Amino acid sequence: MRIDLHTHSCVSDGTDTPAVLVAHAAAAGLDAMAMTDHDTFDGLPDAFAAAATEGIEVLGGLEFSTQWEGHSVHLLGYGPRVEDAALTAELARVREGRDARVPAMVAKLTALGYPLTLADVAAQAHGSSIGRPHIADAMVAHGYVQHRDEAFERFLFDGGPGFVDRYATPLLEALALVKGAGGVSVIAHPWSRGSRAVLPEGVIADLAAAGLDGLEVNHPDHDEFDACTVA
Repeated sequence: MRIDLHTHSCVSDGTDTPAVLVAHAAAAGLDAMAMTDHDTFDGLPDAFAAAATEGIEVLGGLEFSTQWEGHSVHLLGYGPRVEDAALTAELARVREGRDARVPAMVAKLTALGYPLTLADVAAQAHGSSIGRPHIADAMVAHGYVQHRDEAFERFLFDGGPGFVDRYATPLLEALALVKGAGGVSVIAHPWSRGSRAVLPEGVIADLAAAGLDGLEVNHPDHDEFDACTVA
């Protein structure tokens, strides 16, 4: 089987609608995929409806914004009950944190000589989960940078001149919430972007004992050594 367990639609920071994303996955020859938008389940109904006509299996999930000892960690949750009250309440809190920092980031960039408005950012977002990629896209639209990666490399990286911190769920709490909602938890790209120092082998072992189910191995941000070692 050909499977992709880490995809995003435009409901968070992808570029395709859920239905188009599913259609593209089917056209690429995938047998199954998981849609894991950031901190929201809002795109899943459209994805499931498209799956019924495209002949591909879609697993519902999310990419949960969490933190471990002050560092960002992304947790993939597969198959949780989307109506679980505790999980949905916490995801709403995370999205509120996303929304709340946008004005501050826009103000920082404007002060640096790259004027943006909240309307500019909103024009790049198509769902309930707004994040740095949408600010990056607004910068691209204004011609300040050539692409998202440049916006992150120059301005939006953690601690960068345009960065503002936000709320993220403590990782152990997120593990418990996904498990409590009947889901499976997998840390996304655990050793990417310098995070090997944040999640060394001993910490991963402790997280496994606390309920972590798996690790994402194959990811563009992992080099061959990292992928082999994580596996």
